[in-house]
Amino acid sequence: MKAIALFSGGLDSLLAIKLIQEQGIDVTAVSFTSPFFIRTEQKKEKLRKIAKKYNFKIMFIELKEDYLKLVRNPPHGHGKNMNPCIDCHAFMINEARKYAEKIKAEFVFTGEVLDERPMSQNAGSLKIVAKQAGLYGKLLRPLSAKHMKETEAEKTGVVDREKLGDIRGRGRSKQFELAEKYGIKEFETPGGGCLLTYEAYSNKLRDLFEHKKRVSEEDIRILKFGRHFRKGDNKIIVGRDEEDNKKLLKLKKKSDYVFELRDDVGPVTLLKGPKTKKAIELAASLTISHSKIKEGIVSYGQDKLNKEVLVSKIKREQIDKLRI
Repeated sequence: MKAIALFSGGLDSLLAIKLIQEQGIDVTAVSFTSPFFIRTEQKKEKLRKIAKKYNFKIMFIELKEDYLKLVRNPPHGHGKNMNPCIDCHAFMINEARKYAEKIKAEFVFTGEVLDERPMSQNAGSLKIVAKQAGLYGKLLRPLSAKHMKETEAEKTGVVDREKLGDIRGRGRSKQFELAEKYGIKEFETPGGGCLLTYEAYSNKLRDLFEHKKRVSEEDIRILKFGRHFRKGDNKIIVGRDEEDNKKLLKLKKKSDYVFELRDDVGPVTLLKGPKTKKAIELAASLTISHSKIKEGIVSYGQDKLNKEVLVSKIKREQIDKLRI
């Protein structure tokens, strides 16, 4: 008997896996990667070790173009920032459902706890998610099962409902009791991993969607680095430190202009959009403005920094108006 679990690495999803394993069911966990919540190789390796320790398989699914379209226009809207939590979760569960069909697993389950998150894990939201994922009446939430209607797996006896959980609300005491029972000490800290929940990042993403119809994964990735400025059709990104400078050069598109101080240490700046004289001067001025000098020569170009312009710092008020 096989089942598919959504696995974040957090305690809730791990406990849900243990409850299902206790019933003699073979669990394969799926963990998702996107430009907004990236699983580094180090993080993946940590999740693999957890999976090995607790005797379940794990695979990683990368969310790409269809997911970007969802983030841009989610059917149930965004949260406080650009986070489309309900639609995002439904999308991931739908991907898990497809994989379950592929390996002929009996059902899909998650580590969600009823009312743990008031907006995305209330009864109404959980129903919407299951329905949108094509699993209405079939998606099992083992930790809160006794507070919810029986799923198909419970009705058919694939899963014994009496051995499932009755956890509800934001308290964590029952989870910690279960963790002690199963000897679970290693797990990821919940939340905080999705960039879409951050205001500063969401502002940059919203600006990108407003000014570009076709958005690539590279367009998304560069939002994590540098200070971003907007002037009409031009986007200017100024590196914050040496690491930022390296990332910006790596993510630079062929059409972008690069700016650097000719005679001093300072930031790397990228200019996107029309390469007008005003845009070039503004990008150069922002480069100077984020250095220790008040005036100087900035070298710039597309492939080689073979052009120069003399500029001065601009006022802080003007910088703040341009900042995204």
